[in-house]
Amino acid sequence: MLRESVDILEVNPRGVYVDATLGGGGHSRAILSRLGPEGRLICLDMDPDAISNAPDDSRVTAVRTNFHFIHNHIRRLGHDRAVDGILADLGVSSHQFDTPERGFSFRFDAPLDMRMNTSAGESAADLLNTCDQDRLADILHIYGEVDNSRRAAALICAARQKGALRTTADLNAAVQSILPPVAPHKTLARIYQALRIEVNGEMRSLEHLLSGIARSLRPGGIAAIITYHSLEDRMVKNFFRCGNISGRQKTDIYGRRPAPFSVITRKPVLPSEAEISQNTRARSAKLRAARRTES
Repeated sequence: MLRESVDILEVNPRGVYVDATLGGGGHSRAILSRLGPEGRLICLDMDPDAISNAPDDSRVTAVRTNFHFIHNHIRRLGHDRAVDGILADLGVSSHQFDTPERGFSFRFDAPLDMRMNTSAGESAADLLNTCDQDRLADILHIYGEVDNSRRAAALICAARQKGALRTTADLNAAVQSILPPVAPHKTLARIYQALRIEVNGEMRSLEHLLSGIARSLRPGGIAAIITYHSLEDRMVKNFFRCGNISGRQKTDIYGRRPAPFSVITRKPVLPSEAEISQNTRARSAKLRAARRTES
């Protein structure tokens, strides 16, 4: 949804914009094409491979960082409460999925890494080989909505007793007995999603991203976020509607309901059939957008 997400930003040629998830650089290049000489674009990504995709242009500042820290960097660059638009595409990039050694995909026999930032934090292998069984079951259930999550966790813990799980093949073999005969890849995808979210602290980072967006946009500025699973989508929807991820509508001492955002997309924008036919990974994408208010 490159065109839809950039269109919804209503790019001002003189404005300041942030691509919080640089990835392959497609969104950044599209935003930059609509900026004039005085426009500015800030690109963020914690993946060193992604940072190399930043457009080579004097109007662009690329920062290798987790979008968790978006407001800190915007403020450091002198644009506090002056940003006109922020775009975040929360999906794992095709490059990450298709690079075997990153360990994001069950399609390859590769090391169990799954870190967006390959130089920091614990890998998926570290998690799988040390995590308490009950906590592992919770991760699979909450972040992957995995059926039989307790059984899956038990199988993983039993397998690691025989030898450390180091590769995607090790993990696939450990859970083989709970994979359904029809479309087993769907269960594997849920397991890998859950582990990736935990390894990268994605839900915590998303909460900080949303808070940082609210603190960084000027009144009238627009945030556009593309999500790929229900946990992300619910958080974004609640934050845009109520100003918090729980979705609870708060009131001030006068009974008023402060609204930091005015929702632009009452229902999420979905990818076209044509886009899905060209990229099946887009089928779960949802785009939501909101405009910063004076509150």
